Amino acid sequence: MSQKIVLVDDDRNIVTSVRILLESEGFDVSAFHDGEEGLEGIIKTNPDLCVLDVKMPRMDGLELVTKLREVSQVPVIFLTSKDDEIDQILGFRLGADDYITKPFSQRLLIERIRSVLRRYAPRTTQSNKTENSSQLIVRGSLELDDDRHLCKWKNTPITLTVTEYLLVKILAISPGHVRTRDQLISAAYGESVYVDDRTIDTHIKRIRRKFREIDNEFDCIETLYGVGYRYKENE
Repeated sequence: MSQKIVLVDDDRNIVTSVRILLESEGFDVSAFHDGEEGLEGIIKTNPDLCVLDVKMPRMDGLELVTKLREVSQVPVIFLTSKDDEIDQILGFRLGADDYITKPFSQRLLIERIRSVLRRYAPRTTQSNKTENSSQLIVRGSLELDDDRHLCKWKNTPITLTVTEYLLVKILAISPGHVRTRDQLISAAYGESVYVDDRTIDTHIKRIRRKFREIDNEFDCIETLYGVGYRYKENE
Protein backbone atom coordinates (compact mmCIF):
# COMPACT_ATOMS: atom_id res chain seq x y z
CA MET A 1 0.00 0.00 0.00
CA SER A 2 1.33 3.45 -0.94
CA GLN A 3 2.33 5.75 1.88
CA LYS A 4 0.18 8.87 2.09
CA ILE A 5 1.68 12.35 2.11
CA VAL A 6 -0.14 15.65 2.55
CA LEU A 7 1.49 18.67 0.91
CA VAL A 8 0.40 22.17 2.01
CA ASP A 9 1.87 25.21 0.24
CA ASP A 10 0.32 28.35 -1.25
CA ASP A 11 2.83 28.33 -4.13
CA ARG A 12 0.96 26.33 -6.77
CA ASN A 13 4.09 25.82 -8.88
CA ILE A 14 5.86 24.15 -5.95
CA VAL A 15 2.78 22.07 -5.19
CA THR A 16 2.58 20.85 -8.78
CA SER A 17 6.29 20.00 -9.11
CA VAL A 18 6.57 18.34 -5.70
CA ARG A 19 3.35 16.40 -6.23
CA ILE A 20 4.64 15.03 -9.55
CA LEU A 21 7.95 14.12 -7.88
CA LEU A 22 6.34 12.32 -4.95
CA GLU A 23 3.83 10.45 -7.11
CA SER A 24 6.68 9.32 -9.39
CA GLU A 25 8.31 7.85 -6.26
CA GLY A 26 5.16 5.85 -5.49
CA PHE A 27 3.59 8.07 -2.81
CA ASP A 28 -0.14 8.85 -2.59
CA VAL A 29 -0.30 12.66 -2.42
CA SER A 30 -3.04 15.06 -1.30
CA ALA A 31 -2.32 18.76 -1.82
CA PHE A 32 -3.80 21.91 -0.23
CA HIS A 33 -3.04 25.59 -0.70
CA ASP A 34 -3.61 27.25 2.68
CA GLY A 35 -3.29 26.34 6.33
CA GLU A 36 -6.96 26.02 7.23
CA GLU A 37 -7.70 23.81 4.22
CA GLY A 38 -4.55 21.84 4.97
CA LEU A 39 -5.43 21.18 8.61
CA GLU A 40 -8.87 19.91 7.64
CA GLY A 41 -7.34 17.74 4.92
CA ILE A 42 -4.72 16.24 7.22
CA ILE A 43 -7.30 15.26 9.82
CA LYS A 44 -9.52 13.70 7.16
CA THR A 45 -6.84 11.80 5.23
CA ASN A 46 -4.72 10.65 8.21
CA PRO A 47 -1.44 10.67 6.23
CA ASP A 48 1.88 9.05 7.03
CA LEU A 49 3.72 12.38 6.74
CA CYS A 50 3.02 16.08 6.08
CA VAL A 51 5.13 18.55 4.12
CA LEU A 52 4.14 22.09 5.12
CA ASP A 53 5.11 25.58 4.03
CA VAL A 54 5.70 27.98 6.93
CA LYS A 55 4.38 31.20 5.36
CA MET A 56 0.80 30.68 4.16
CA PRO A 57 -2.47 32.66 4.07
CA ARG A 58 -5.35 32.12 6.50
CA MET A 59 -3.20 29.97 8.81
CA ASP A 60 0.60 29.70 8.65
CA GLY A 61 2.52 26.47 9.07
CA LEU A 62 3.49 27.10 12.69
CA GLU A 63 -0.12 27.67 13.73
CA LEU A 64 -1.18 24.65 11.69
CA VAL A 65 1.28 22.39 13.55
CA THR A 66 0.18 23.81 16.90
CA LYS A 67 -3.43 22.86 16.18
CA LEU A 68 -2.44 19.56 14.56
CA ARG A 69 -0.47 18.43 17.62
CA GLU A 70 -3.66 18.64 19.67
CA VAL A 71 -5.06 15.69 17.72
CA SER A 72 -2.18 13.99 15.89
CA GLN A 73 1.53 13.17 16.10
CA VAL A 74 1.91 12.70 12.34
CA PRO A 75 5.50 13.49 11.22
CA VAL A 76 5.98 16.99 9.77
CA ILE A 77 8.64 18.45 7.49
CA PHE A 78 8.63 22.23 7.04
CA LEU A 79 9.40 23.99 3.76
CA THR A 80 10.34 27.66 3.93
CA SER A 81 11.92 30.34 1.81
CA LYS A 82 13.10 32.11 4.94
CA ASP A 83 16.23 30.80 6.64
CA ASP A 84 15.21 32.22 9.99
CA GLU A 85 16.62 30.59 13.10
CA ILE A 86 13.72 31.83 15.24
CA ASP A 87 11.22 30.12 12.96
CA GLN A 88 13.31 26.95 12.93
CA ILE A 89 13.60 26.76 16.71
CA LEU A 90 9.89 27.49 17.17
CA GLY A 91 9.03 24.91 14.50
CA PHE A 92 11.05 22.21 16.22
CA ARG A 93 9.60 23.08 19.61
CA LEU A 94 6.10 22.80 18.18
CA GLY A 95 6.86 19.30 16.96
CA ALA A 96 8.33 19.49 13.45
CA ASP A 97 10.61 16.60 12.47
CA ASP A 98 12.72 18.39 9.89
CA TYR A 99 13.13 21.71 8.16
CA ILE A 100 14.14 22.33 4.53
CA THR A 101 14.93 25.77 3.14
CA LYS A 102 13.83 26.71 -0.38
CA PRO A 103 15.21 26.31 -2.97
CA PHE A 104 15.85 22.63 -2.30
CA SER A 105 16.97 19.72 -4.47
CA GLN A 106 14.48 16.97 -5.32
CA ARG A 107 16.98 14.37 -4.14
CA LEU A 108 17.26 16.07 -0.76
CA LEU A 109 13.49 16.25 -0.29
CA ILE A 110 12.99 12.58 -1.13
CA GLU A 111 15.87 11.56 1.16
CA ARG A 112 14.46 13.59 4.06
CA ILE A 113 10.96 12.20 3.54
CA ARG A 114 12.18 8.60 3.45
CA SER A 115 14.38 9.19 6.50
CA VAL A 116 11.49 10.56 8.56
CA LEU A 117 9.22 7.72 7.42
CA ARG A 118 11.87 5.14 8.42
CA ARG A 119 12.10 6.72 11.83
CA TYR A 120 8.35 6.35 12.33
CA ALA A 121 8.13 2.89 10.75
CA PRO A 122 5.84 0.58 12.77
CA ARG A 123 7.67 -1.73 15.13
CA THR A 124 5.81 -4.67 13.60
CA THR A 125 7.59 -4.04 10.33
CA GLN A 126 10.96 -3.81 12.03
CA SER A 127 10.33 -6.99 14.00
CA ASN A 128 10.36 -8.99 10.77
CA LYS A 129 14.11 -8.37 10.55
CA THR A 130 16.58 -10.65 12.27
CA GLU A 131 18.55 -9.32 15.19
CA ASN A 132 21.73 -9.53 13.14
CA SER A 133 20.33 -7.16 10.52
CA SER A 134 19.72 -4.34 12.98
CA GLN A 135 21.97 -1.38 12.25
CA LEU A 136 23.03 -0.37 15.76
CA ILE A 137 25.82 2.08 16.47
CA VAL A 138 27.00 2.01 20.10
CA ARG A 139 29.55 4.49 21.45
CA GLY A 140 29.74 4.29 25.22
CA SER A 141 26.41 5.54 26.57
CA LEU A 142 25.23 6.50 23.10
CA GLU A 143 23.09 4.11 21.04
CA LEU A 144 21.88 4.85 17.54
CA ASP A 145 19.38 2.60 15.77
CA ASP A 146 20.09 3.41 12.14
CA ASP A 147 17.11 1.43 10.83
CA ARG A 148 14.68 3.72 12.62
CA HIS A 149 16.73 6.87 13.20
CA LEU A 150 16.32 6.47 16.96
CA CYS A 151 18.78 7.71 19.57
CA LYS A 152 19.32 6.73 23.21
CA TRP A 153 21.66 8.16 25.81
CA LYS A 154 22.18 6.00 28.91
CA ASN A 155 19.18 3.92 27.77
CA THR A 156 16.93 7.01 27.68
CA PRO A 157 15.38 7.90 24.29
CA ILE A 158 16.19 11.32 22.85
CA THR A 159 13.93 12.82 20.22
CA LEU A 160 16.08 14.07 17.34
CA THR A 161 15.00 15.44 14.01
CA VAL A 162 16.39 13.63 10.98
CA THR A 163 19.00 16.36 10.50
CA GLU A 164 20.09 16.16 14.13
CA TYR A 165 20.29 12.38 13.93
CA LEU A 166 22.50 12.51 10.83
CA LEU A 167 24.82 14.99 12.52
CA VAL A 168 25.16 12.85 15.66
CA LYS A 169 25.76 9.79 13.49
CA ILE A 170 28.54 11.29 11.37
CA LEU A 171 30.30 12.47 14.54
CA ALA A 172 29.82 9.24 16.50
CA ILE A 173 30.90 6.86 13.73
CA SER A 174 34.53 7.93 14.17
CA PRO A 175 35.15 9.09 17.77
CA GLY A 176 38.09 11.45 18.05
CA HIS A 177 38.07 12.37 14.36
CA VAL A 178 37.37 16.00 13.58
CA ARG A 179 34.51 16.71 11.17
CA THR A 180 34.59 20.06 9.44
CA ARG A 181 31.42 22.05 9.04
CA ASP A 182 31.49 21.34 5.30
CA GLN A 183 31.58 17.59 6.01
CA LEU A 184 28.66 17.94 8.42
CA ILE A 185 26.68 19.99 5.90
CA SER A 186 27.22 17.32 3.22
CA ALA A 187 26.17 14.54 5.62
CA ALA A 188 23.00 16.29 6.76
CA TYR A 189 21.89 18.21 3.67
CA GLY A 190 23.65 16.73 0.64
CA GLU A 191 25.94 18.62 -1.70
CA SER A 192 23.37 20.37 -3.88
CA VAL A 193 21.91 22.75 -1.27
CA TYR A 194 23.75 25.69 0.27
CA VAL A 195 23.65 25.87 4.07
CA ASP A 196 25.89 28.25 5.97
CA ASP A 197 28.10 27.33 8.93
CA ARG A 198 25.80 29.09 11.38
CA THR A 199 23.02 26.61 10.63
CA ILE A 200 25.27 23.71 11.64
CA ASP A 201 26.31 25.53 14.82
CA THR A 202 22.64 26.06 15.67
CA HIS A 203 21.89 22.36 15.18
CA ILE A 204 24.84 21.36 17.39
CA LYS A 205 23.67 23.70 20.16
CA ARG A 206 20.20 22.17 19.98
CA ILE A 207 21.60 18.63 20.04
CA ARG A 208 23.72 19.38 23.12
CA ARG A 209 20.69 20.91 24.84
CA LYS A 210 18.63 17.78 24.23
CA PHE A 211 21.33 15.50 25.63
CA ARG A 212 21.83 17.75 28.67
CA GLU A 213 18.14 17.61 29.47
CA ILE A 214 18.85 13.96 30.28
CA ASP A 215 22.45 14.27 31.49
CA ASN A 216 23.59 17.75 32.49
CA GLU A 217 27.21 16.58 32.40
CA PHE A 218 27.06 15.57 28.73
CA ASP A 219 30.19 16.86 26.97
CA CYS A 220 30.85 14.32 24.22
CA ILE A 221 30.44 16.73 21.30
CA GLU A 222 33.49 18.97 21.34
CA THR A 223 34.02 22.20 19.41
CA LEU A 224 37.35 22.84 17.73
CA TYR A 225 37.12 26.54 17.03
CA GLY A 226 37.84 27.43 13.43
CA VAL A 227 37.86 23.75 12.43
CA GLY A 228 34.68 21.86 13.29
CA TYR A 229 33.42 19.29 15.77
CA ARG A 230 34.34 15.84 17.06
CA TYR A 231 32.74 13.17 19.20
CA LYS A 232 34.52 12.16 22.40
CA GLU A 233 33.43 8.69 23.43
CA ASN A 234 32.54 8.46 27.12
CA GLU A 235 33.75 5.58 29.21
